Amino acid sequence: MTSTSRKAYGVKGAPYAFLLPATVLFLLFFALPIGYAVWLSFRKVKVSGLGLGSGARKEVWAGLENYTDALTDDELVAGALRVLGYGCIVVPVMLGLALLFALMLDSEKVRLAPVTRLAIFLPYAIPGVVAALLWGFLYLPDVSPFYFVLEKLGLPQPDLLDGGPLYLALSNIAVWGGTGFNMIVIYTSLRAIPTEVYEAARLDGATPLQIALRIKIPMVAPSLVLTFFFSIIATLQVFNEPTTLKPLTNSVSTTWSPLMKVYQDAFGKGDIYAAAAQATIIALATLLLSFGFLRAANRRNKQEASR
Repeated sequence: MTSTSRKAYGVKGAPYAFLLPATVLFLLFFALPIGYAVWLSFRKVKVSGLGLGSGARKEVWAGLENYTDALTDDELVAGALRVLGYGCIVVPVMLGLALLFALMLDSEKVRLAPVTRLAIFLPYAIPGVVAALLWGFLYLPDVSPFYFVLEKLGLPQPDLLDGGPLYLALSNIAVWGGTGFNMIVIYTSLRAIPTEVYEAARLDGATPLQIALRIKIPMVAPSLVLTFFFSIIATLQVFNEPTTLKPLTNSVSTTWSPLMKVYQDAFGKGDIYAAAAQATIIALATLLLSFGFLRAANRRNKQEASR
């Protein structure tokens, strides 16, 4: 091999050399654990006799038994329904506020935009467990300053950690923490719109409200799709908020959400095989919902582009 060919080969192989560390880390800490979890989901422990002595407990092939048990598990189905109701509150409220804040910050009349933008984004930088602890403190009637003010004013003091209000309490934590991130994504798209578009609309007599509804929102539709996609995934994987609030109320069970059910089966009952099957089902459901939503959004974009 000549020096010229070696240099050419080295130049062509440089991108793969840069990708190699990330690829190795991806395989070791992402792909391999997923593959191992899928493998465990098809296994189970067979107990012989009293389960004592060597060889009394053997790991054997279970086929689809763990998946069948997971799909017919009333607790897992109930947790999925609770998460569905939780998502129906979180996703529209969070994205609606993110879009509203982004439009307000993009207005020419807004003042102190950098400070306001940072203030809205700052809750996202707080870890989810810390945020849940903070709000849990504010939800407790005995220690919350809000309940103290309501008591002094003679106003009703609702228990936000019991019954239906629990959904609002959990949703509030997610909305408070996630709105800032989605706002930044949408605001970045708004700043990328050419100013000539706005100037042409103003020359045509469009008001700021009309510009926002007829120009800004349609042009940031891809960002709205992206944030909706992220919100769906985060909703299906809700775990920190109900787990953190569980010690504060009896309304949150150990299987309140599907991921809490997985955690309870894996580390509470020690059945990692059933937990692996449930986790695989949750991952597949997330993948199918996300893929279906993105495909529907792409189909709509193509139809609008062909008009």
